[in-house]
Amino acid sequence: MKKIFVLTGEPSGDKLASEVVSEIKKKRTDLEFLSVGGTNLEKLGIKTIYDQKEITYIAFTDIILNFFKIKRKINETVKEVLKFNPDILFSVDSPDFTLRVAKLVKEKNPKIKIIHFIAPKVWAWRVGRVRKMKKFLDHILLLFKFEKEYFDKEKLTNTFVGHPLLDKKINENILIDQFLNKKNIISIFPGSRISEIDHHMPILIDFIKKMNVKNPNYNFIFHATNKNKELISSYILKDTLQNLEIINDDKIKTAVLKKSIFAVVKSGTVSLEVCKMNVPSIIVYKMNFINFYLAKFLLNIKYVNMINIINNREVIPELIQSECNADEIFKSVNYFLKKPDLISKQKEEIKKTLETLTSPSSSSEEASNIILSYIS
Repeated sequence: MKKIFVLTGEPSGDKLASEVVSEIKKKRTDLEFLSVGGTNLEKLGIKTIYDQKEITYIAFTDIILNFFKIKRKINETVKEVLKFNPDILFSVDSPDFTLRVAKLVKEKNPKIKIIHFIAPKVWAWRVGRVRKMKKFLDHILLLFKFEKEYFDKEKLTNTFVGHPLLDKKINENILIDQFLNKKNIISIFPGSRISEIDHHMPILIDFIKKMNVKNPNYNFIFHATNKNKELISSYILKDTLQNLEIINDDKIKTAVLKKSIFAVVKSGTVSLEVCKMNVPSIIVYKMNFINFYLAKFLLNIKYVNMINIINNREVIPELIQSECNADEIFKSVNYFLKKPDLISKQKEEIKKTLETLTSPSSSSEEASNIILSYIS
């Protein structure tokens, strides 16, 4: 029986991996799986060798502070992969963890084919990584077409599979009674991590207060996850604002976002979801002083939002760090709301950009085909 080891480092990778594995399972029922995964892979009946939470470290400072613990987990994971002896090691995202494991596995057993999903952002920092990656990766799967040149240059086999966020079908018929009569909805995405919420919520509450002074007829809806809803609520309850709510049900969030006239979005993948729903937006982000200057020192990009990076200009306004304050957010949102022609222009440019990120079928379908091509 052929074997595939699925290697992830955080919940988002677990979700992406599960979508690809689900496609593989539709095509082949004679494969054995093992993983470092989370709840999504477990739902597919795939055992994980330990709880994924043990290696989920996000910020630069977290990685530094937990260096030795991560190193032990890398060695433990390599040992388990070699023991399982898979035909393919399918690593997904979290390059600081997964690619370190992949490198050691390849050194100890070159026969294992290694395929990595979501290329590290070498165009943003450490472009020299490609030369190192080609020594142990057999194939790398790309979200963006423009990434190909970086891997083609070093002759690392690669395939553009498209962005999985753009695969999801939008249910146009979802109607939620409690939101049917709400008008002038502005969706707000404060972030999913505790540090993001702690940095953004006081600023966003002040922004809403300023909006209410100018025009009290807007409805502000915070998009939360099950895990962070309580934390977001704790900030909201400190004030007596009547025109804001929190939602955490994915179906409701989709319906509300579709009905929104604008969105204030923390920098990250969620901004692509907002773009897909054809909602005009601005990007905000604030982090602690150390992480900001580490990022500024290491990153080789002008913008943080992918739409802006692809276009090499600010299609979507970015308010980062010192500019991420209530006054600037208030000015930007109001400026857009008074300029329907500006909103139309942003939507059109985003639509054109998203067309370049879409694969012929779906990212999971394309990725599964590549993986199965390595199994005879």
